Amino acid sequence: MTRAGLTDRLAPWMPFLLVPVLAVLGWLAIPSTSSWLTLTVSGLAMGMMIFIMASGLTLVFGLMDVINFGHGAFVSVGAFVGVSMLLVLANMTEAPSLMLNLLAMLAAVIAAMVATGALGWAFERVIVKPVYGAHLKQILVTMGGLIVIEQLIVVLWGPEEIYILRPEALQGAVTFAGAALEKYRLVAVGIGLALFIAMRLVLRRTKIGLIVRAGVENGPMVEAMGYRLRRVFIGVFIAGSALAGLGGVMWGLYQELITAHMGQEIMILIFIVVIIGGLGSVEGCFIGALLVGLMQNYVAFLEPKAALVSNIALMVAILMWRPQGMIPVVKAK
Repeated sequence: MTRAGLTDRLAPWMPFLLVPVLAVLGWLAIPSTSSWLTLTVSGLAMGMMIFIMASGLTLVFGLMDVINFGHGAFVSVGAFVGVSMLLVLANMTEAPSLMLNLLAMLAAVIAAMVATGALGWAFERVIVKPVYGAHLKQILVTMGGLIVIEQLIVVLWGPEEIYILRPEALQGAVTFAGAALEKYRLVAVGIGLALFIAMRLVLRRTKIGLIVRAGVENGPMVEAMGYRLRRVFIGVFIAGSALAGLGGVMWGLYQELITAHMGQEIMILIFIVVIIGGLGSVEGCFIGALLVGLMQNYVAFLEPKAALVSNIALMVAILMWRPQGMIPVVKAK
């Protein structure tokens, strides 16, 4: 087999190899194996939470051709609604019972997803709908919507930062191979992986998933076949907003701090993930989020000052290699 033929056969799989390659490079660069393991789990947890927040946005971007800077507002609202629920259920979160802790977390997540899903529906109806097909106007009005919602958060919850504690059973760490692995980060990795598998199954094994994927690739053809793609648009927007709310709760507990501007701050990483993953690609978004999480943690450990630009450098490198992202579903518009 010629070298060109081997390269062509390996090309589709190259994005999937980037995560293990980066992990190996981190292992070679970090002198302590226990430190490498701790940083890797932390990076994977961070990546999973970014994936949860970015996965809905990449589908909205690919399916609806909407540049939604207001997505960060759903992250902030989800965090505040979820944390408010946890504060109400403080007797459950402070109990030593894992079952009570998980029930409190489930209640917080459901409340956050319902609130942000409803907010996403209203946001699409009032702000996004009038500017379909006009990217510049989308940027302006969705950024304006983000600012308005952030100010509403300040009105409802106050301008102060809110410090929070994780549920009792999720505090602390477990020791493995000499490394201290935080319980919450292990749970975050599990939740993110489960969500990724669920999204893949829905998109590839169900009729609605088939319509969504077909709509991303060729919307007019799907509509010509009689499907009401407009309703699918709205459903995807609501689902993406609800996922942002879930990610907001998890990110707030990860940082143990929530602010009205937290969604705006994390949007930089979310857009980096969406861009390097490829428009409309859940798989690309997943790989991109893991790369961002690992890169951030490895570089912050090795050279803290370089961590500020590490993910920008990662995006530049990947776009020079694949200008449309790692696994694009649609061409850049």
